[in-house]
Amino acid sequence: MKDKVKSIELESAQELLSNPEPWESWESKLVIYSILIAIIGLIILGILINLLVL
Repeated sequence: MKDKVKSIELESAQELLSNPEPWESWESKLVIYSILIAIIGLIILGILINLLVL
């Protein structure tokens, strides 16, 4: 039982430390761009609310 658990843990560690998937670089860029667009959108929304509502 312990050997099976250790082998599963070893396989998991090897998968985590293996080479990244080929789409990882553009996926990371997509996440960063999405966060930047969301921040810019919040800033614009805040400015509009400040000008039009307050």
